[in-house]
Amino acid sequence: MEPQLSPTGDRVLYHRSDEHPEGRQVWLVDIEGREDREILNFGPRKKVSASWFPDGKRILLVAETETHRRIGVWESGEVRWLLDDPERDVEYAFAPPNGGPVVAVEIISAGVRASLLDAENDEESRLPKTDGNLVPLSPIEGGGWVVLRYDARHPVDLVRWHPISEPTSITGLPELTTVSADDLTPAEDFCWTSVDGTEIQGWLYRAPVESVGTVVLVHGGPTSHAEDRFNAQIQYLVSRGFHVLTPNYRGSTGFGLAFQESIKEDGWGGREQEDIRAGIQALIESGTSKPGKVGITGTSYGGYSAWWAITHWPVSVVAASAPICGMTDLVVDYHTTRPDLRPYSEEMMGGTPDEIPVRYHERSPVNSVANIHGKLLVVQGQKDPNVTPENVRAVEKALKNHDIPYELLAFEDEGHGIARPQNLRTLYSRLADFFENALTDV
Repeated sequence: MEPQLSPTGDRVLYHRSDEHPEGRQVWLVDIEGREDREILNFGPRKKVSASWFPDGKRILLVAETETHRRIGVWESGEVRWLLDDPERDVEYAFAPPNGGPVVAVEIISAGVRASLLDAENDEESRLPKTDGNLVPLSPIEGGGWVVLRYDARHPVDLVRWHPISEPTSITGLPELTTVSADDLTPAEDFCWTSVDGTEIQGWLYRAPVESVGTVVLVHGGPTSHAEDRFNAQIQYLVSRGFHVLTPNYRGSTGFGLAFQESIKEDGWGGREQEDIRAGIQALIESGTSKPGKVGITGTSYGGYSAWWAITHWPVSVVAASAPICGMTDLVVDYHTTRPDLRPYSEEMMGGTPDEIPVRYHERSPVNSVANIHGKLLVVQGQKDPNVTPENVRAVEKALKNHDIPYELLAFEDEGHGIARPQNLRTLYSRLADFFENALTDV
């Protein structure tokens, strides 16, 4: 949502949330800063995002309604809708910088389905269904496109795509890597029913050998989703003999606006955590996993979910947890995180810690550490500005007060999440060793 200078260099497009933490409006200011005005506002609790067309005159917008997102064009104060269909789960859209149709991206059951919208005559063409995911980026001569192509067994690559020919790599990545698709494990669509009857989807990666146990890898956000995409951490854990489940709990993107917004009904630590628990139970009931042989990990909100699991569920459901940069005390987190992230906490929780102190207390795992009976490995980046090390200091004090054993893996040179290659090597092997030992001891 950073400010965007127009292609003509005379105006700046930017976003504000003046009326409510849940909402977002679009403003336009001239380069001299003399004329600053709001141009798009669909309600205090509704989000709208905007970006420039290459001509520097028109603006592409994606706006929320009560039921769905719609795509439109703003020009000279007027809005014309290109796509406004409650049955379509639009995630985002953009206008390629070198011209051509607008790219509209839907995420259907966590899989990408892209369309091309002609903003001049309102015509739409959909990219064909294919194995994996295709995201058009820019048209090229001859009627083709440069697209992103990826799935669990094919790392993200830039390819040339044309409707009448096979996609071909631009980067030569398939020839450069020493790992082939046959060496990697595919993502299997796995669905289950949660506590209130809500259908939940996730991706299951099965170990090719006899399983050591199952690791649940929870995505962060929570406004995000797990998809059929190459993930080195998943593939490493599978190679070490673990099944891996990546759940798309309520609050995840990719399943429609209503599903994404439903996490706000309870706030963090509500039924979205039961969605994850129900997924584990579905694995156990199917015979894929065994009671006491399941671990959980994740980064950021995934780390919070890992904390929630180990402090609220029995060892038969989750026997080991490795939260990475996860919130432990939501009050501490609110006051120590970057100030620009606090409105997101207010949006998700329904207010500030001062306004709803009981909810913040109840939903903070730090207040339930006495319930921990499984194994615990805490991972933290010491320079994290989002989920600060204050979260670890708060929970370490509580763990020691209750004589709860734990391991700590801290990275002095990491921020929010572990990203440096040398640190990832350490993290992946440590996680696998931790879960192997923890699940074997049960």
